[in-house]
Amino acid sequence: MLTLTFSNIDQLPDVARRLFDEFPDQRFYAFFGPMGVGKTTLIKELCAQLGVEQNVCSPTFAIVNEYSDAEGEPIYHFDFYRIKNLDEAYDIGYEEYFYSGYYCFTEWTEKIEPLLPDHYLRIDIAEDNGTRTLSATIVD
Repeated sequence: MLTLTFSNIDQLPDVARRLFDEFPDQRFYAFFGPMGVGKTTLIKELCAQLGVEQNVCSPTFAIVNEYSDAEGEPIYHFDFYRIKNLDEAYDIGYEEYFYSGYYCFTEWTEKIEPLLPDHYLRIDIAEDNGTRTLSATIVD
């Protein structure tokens, strides 16, 4: 388990590097935390460090955005905030993305938790008076 605290957006490059350094083999990052805690902002930084040049934004309406890393490999970014049931995740073909072996970053993961792979990195972010605490745990 890795626990990090940060209070400034300028610290996000260090946070992202620590995640990649501590969990170099992880490709599925499941984010948990309340609205406005910084999930999308951290995913933007993770994508930047992977060499993504496209605009990284929350796929709230599209549910999934696809970006390309520095080598042209896909990165999938999901936002399940708007789904009403698991059938909607089935309808977008989540398995093809989740089991692709490419990076997958999911927001509002609690809405699709029964569909998660057997092995992933769970990232919980909480905020208290402007300080964020990130806890990263491998789930097997």
